[in-house]
Amino acid sequence: MGPGSKKQELKSKQKLEKKLSFYTKVKDTVTSLNAKKAISKKKKQRSHQKKLKAYDLSALSEFLQETAASPQQTEVKLNCKSKQALVQRESAQLNAVLNNPQFQLDPFAAIHQHLLSTQPPSSAKDDKSLKHGKKSTKDKRKKKKKKKKNSSSTSLPMDI
Repeated sequence: MGPGSKKQELKSKQKLEKKLSFYTKVKDTVTSLNAKKAISKKKKQRSHQKKLKAYDLSALSEFLQETAASPQQTEVKLNCKSKQALVQRESAQLNAVLNNPQFQLDPFAAIHQHLLSTQPPSSAKDDKSLKHGKKSTKDKRKKKKKKKKNSSSTSLPMDI
C-alpha cells in the first residue's frame, strides 16, 4: 500500500468534511428560517389582534337601543349536498312559476299580485291611508317642486 492509498484517504476525509459543512449550513439555514417564520407569525398575530380591536364595536352597544326582536342568525353552511338541494328547490320553484297560467298571461301583473299578497301588514296600513284620500308629505313636496319648476320655466323677457 503505497502513496496512492494515502491520497484516497485524504480525498475521502475532504469529502466527509465537505458533506459535514454542507449539512451544518443546511441546519443553520433551516433554524434561521424557522426563527424568521416564528417572528413573522407573531407579527401577523399582533396585526390581526389590532384589526380585531378596531372592529370591536361592543363598546358601542351600551349606547345603542335594545331592539325587541332578537337578532336572527340564519347562517347556513353550504356544502355540496346543501347547494345541490338548494338548486333543485329553486329550479322546481322557477318551473312552477313559469308554468303558472296567470304568469304566462301577464308576468308583471302576476308578480305584482304576489308581492301584494306577501307584503308585511305594516305596509298595508300605508296603502289604506292613501286610499282614504290622505296624501303623504312626499306627494305634497313633489307638487310644490312641480309648481316651482313650472313658474321658473316660464321665461320673462329680459332687457339687454
